[in-house]
Amino acid sequence: MIDWNLLASQIATVAFDILYFGAIIGTIIIVVLDNRNPVKTMAWVLILMFLPVVGLIFYFFFGRSQRRERIIGKKSYGRLLKKPMAEYLAQDSSILPDQYHRLIHLFQQTNQAFPFECNRMEAFTGGYSMLQALLHELQKARQHIHLEFYIFEDDAVGRLVRDVLIAKAREGVEVRVIYDDVGCWHVPHLFFEEMRNEGIEVRSFLKVLFPLFTSKVNYRNHRKIVVIDGVVGFVGGMNLAERYMRGVSWGVWRDTHILLEGKAVHGLQTAFLLDWYFVDRTLLTASSYFPKIDSHGDSLVQVVTSEPIGPWKEIMQGLTLAISSARKYFYIQTPYFLPTEQILSAMQVAALAGVDVRLMLPERADNRITHLGSHSYLADVLRAGVKVYFYKKGFLHSKLMISDDMLSTIGSTNVDFRSFEHNFEVNAFIYGTETALQMKDIFMEDQRECTQVFLKNWEKRPWHRKAKESVVRLLAPLL
Repeated sequence: MIDWNLLASQIATVAFDILYFGAIIGTIIIVVLDNRNPVKTMAWVLILMFLPVVGLIFYFFFGRSQRRERIIGKKSYGRLLKKPMAEYLAQDSSILPDQYHRLIHLFQQTNQAFPFECNRMEAFTGGYSMLQALLHELQKARQHIHLEFYIFEDDAVGRLVRDVLIAKAREGVEVRVIYDDVGCWHVPHLFFEEMRNEGIEVRSFLKVLFPLFTSKVNYRNHRKIVVIDGVVGFVGGMNLAERYMRGVSWGVWRDTHILLEGKAVHGLQTAFLLDWYFVDRTLLTASSYFPKIDSHGDSLVQVVTSEPIGPWKEIMQGLTLAISSARKYFYIQTPYFLPTEQILSAMQVAALAGVDVRLMLPERADNRITHLGSHSYLADVLRAGVKVYFYKKGFLHSKLMISDDMLSTIGSTNVDFRSFEHNFEVNAFIYGTETALQMKDIFMEDQRECTQVFLKNWEKRPWHRKAKESVVRLLAPLL
């Protein structure tokens, strides 16, 4: 006699196996046909093969590529760039540093980043000084304030800035705010609603309902931009949160942020207005957002953005070229070091060729997984002659790079896969001896608070530590 229950159970099991393995094989085929970086492709294939359930879930939420989407049409983008381009073309005769002609041209070609001359730069290496300068400039606003941060915390610092923005809105100043929805996931809705009720236009970037369960979590706006009346701008690594002032349990929060005055503010304004179009579908091109700006200094500046949308990885490509072009030295500060193959190779080749390449990382970090992953790459660069330093005074969150007493870059970009491939980022590339020497002094001051890492000692760390690092390294392209 046929046991129909057993037969039905067997048929259901076979059907489930077919669907289950079909989903895994189908997903692997999709990953391969997507023609991504081979390293990232292999990482996904390995996860899907050996951890199929976890792999399917992670790929659905974090792995799907949205790179083919467009933020803005070419015609609208041309309208947005019209005023900055006119200001760029009106410059008398920008003298471009010979060593950086190719880098400047690369950014113009891939990012429409115009090199603006005669800018003044002021650097901040701590949260208090940056906040004080920001509040001072916000109080001076007469026409508009554009503010964009990955994190806008509902704490003493966030509420202080919020109250100033509300006060300026009551004076008739146009105020627009963009915050990242995942970066501010735990911030109460009321915090931003209070600003909206006062006439401030507030938008979240790529709003999500469940940050842990959506592919949009992989595409975050990590930028930190402030533009005031189109003439003063801020950019760098600091968010609006109390910990940037207070520090962490093991020490200070060391970061780098800059104030810009000059035509380079047009670049920051363009970046903000492009993001505003993305979140609001409103194209703002009025001349009041791009006022006539007098000369304020002698620095040549390009404001460069990158995003997961479009064919190029602008900042990563630029850094690869900058490292490869270094003649004497290239110094890097970054909180996380999960480099793409291009960046890793450029650092190794430069060091092997006799360039003084230095990498500064925090001794302790705020993310244990990425910290382990960072350590897995250190032997690779140490063997090539890169000098590695661990910052001991606290958490090093600075994204600062300097080269050959001429090039400096400060912004939101970390040296990791996430910043290079998934996040919306912004960096100011500054060409000028005065700024480079100032940034070099900052780096050397930080170096005095560091312990240098030597290959012989580094290779002696416990085997289980190396094993953990190696496992995390397999996932580095996905972190």
